[in-house]
Amino acid sequence: MTKTVRVLIIDDSAFNRRTLTKLLESIPGIEVAGTAADGSEGLKQAAKLKPDLITLDLEMPVMDGFTFLRILMQTNPIPVIVISSRNEDVNVFKAMELGAVDFIPKPTHTPSMELLNIKDELFRKVKMLPHLKIEKIARSVSKPLEDTRAEVKMVRQAHHDKCHPELVEGLSLSKDGFDVIAIGSSTGGPPALSAILPCFPEGFPVSVIVSQHMPTGFTKAFAERLNKMCKMRVREAANDEAVKTGEILIAPGGNHLSFKRNKTGEVVTNLLERREADKYVPSVDIMFSSAASIWGGRTMGVVLTGMGYDGKDGVKRIKEKGGYVIAESEETSIVFGMPESAIATGVVDEIVPLYDIGEKIVKGCVTGLLKRA
Repeated sequence: MTKTVRVLIIDDSAFNRRTLTKLLESIPGIEVAGTAADGSEGLKQAAKLKPDLITLDLEMPVMDGFTFLRILMQTNPIPVIVISSRNEDVNVFKAMELGAVDFIPKPTHTPSMELLNIKDELFRKVKMLPHLKIEKIARSVSKPLEDTRAEVKMVRQAHHDKCHPELVEGLSLSKDGFDVIAIGSSTGGPPALSAILPCFPEGFPVSVIVSQHMPTGFTKAFAERLNKMCKMRVREAANDEAVKTGEILIAPGGNHLSFKRNKTGEVVTNLLERREADKYVPSVDIMFSSAASIWGGRTMGVVLTGMGYDGKDGVKRIKEKGGYVIAESEETSIVFGMPESAIATGVVDEIVPLYDIGEKIVKGCVTGLLKRA
């Protein structure tokens, strides 16, 4: 990085503020512009200091991280990375829906020098800043502060109706359709998946598999949260279990999701442990390539927002087998790295904005209207 990244630390623990300051200032190109002990003070500091990045704890007195995010994204959008303890797994995804761009789990529940162990991961997250489109995040989460659960439910129902008004009843696959939808994502992926997966109707006669870059221990809570939003059943994948139509499997954090056929010919999951050299986990490339080898031309690959190039090799494998590939457009990608890398291979069939991807997938599977190259 050439430009110094100025960071505001918001955490109610004085120990954590000191430790994070020490950690960040040990990284070349990063300067701690200030600290705050709660969300209210954080808003004042953000307006005064105009930092490039904010690290945010969620559970704080006076004003918690959720209220802070709601106000910040409406009044002064700045990239936020949540640094959260493990007992706040579900809250992490709520924070990301409110505009946080990423998260890093704290190694312990209580203040500890082990917090220094997140240095490498934090540096990797900070490196994405030049590629981040914060205005897209702010636009996607700009809702009135008085949103209620009833309003959220109403919005979700309207989203369902918009995605598939004429395709909910009597679904059957087109002979030119697909058996599996493989979706890969990274930075910005959780809210993107939250926009796409609810579009799939109950009884959707395909299998949906998802690899979202996420650490161990968080994907189960993520799957449970998605399951409450979706009409299809969503769950974290386990090893050696049947891949069924009408279900959405989320690759477990820290593992790669691949597939094999058992002795009876049934397709089952085959979880692979992370290797030391693996840069992206769960790997989109591994999932895409394995899906293509099992389902061949009836595989659809979808590359969503994310930093890096994971999925680039996998989309080529899908096309080699006669499948179909969609990449999210730059217009809606929070970070365009993964879609851009996939597009650069020359094998992507369609480049589609996020708000059209769900309906595109459903219609392509049911009606077979997607034109294969």
